[in-house]
Amino acid sequence: MWKMPPLPGAELVRTPLQLYRYLFRCCRLLPTQTIQQHYKHTIRQNFKIHADEDDPKRIEQIIKRAIEDSDWILSKYKNMELPK
Repeated sequence: MWKMPPLPGAELVRTPLQLYRYLFRCCRLLPTQTIQQHYKHTIRQNFKIHADEDDPKRIEQIIKRAIEDSDWILSKYKNMELPK
């Protein structure tokens, strides 16, 4: 079963730069500034780790997995009760 990605435009993400921008837009949907900063830091770190990747198939796998992970993370926080 195909699930809707967290933001419109996920199907258009083809390059690492597009993915980076997409993931940062997803961070805006997270509930608190602290959580947003945590995931932004994680995004930056992962981009540094994979910066030398040049295999197109591997890049495609990384993009697909990152979009799936962002969907899972946003779903997790959407369904979570945050203290008030």
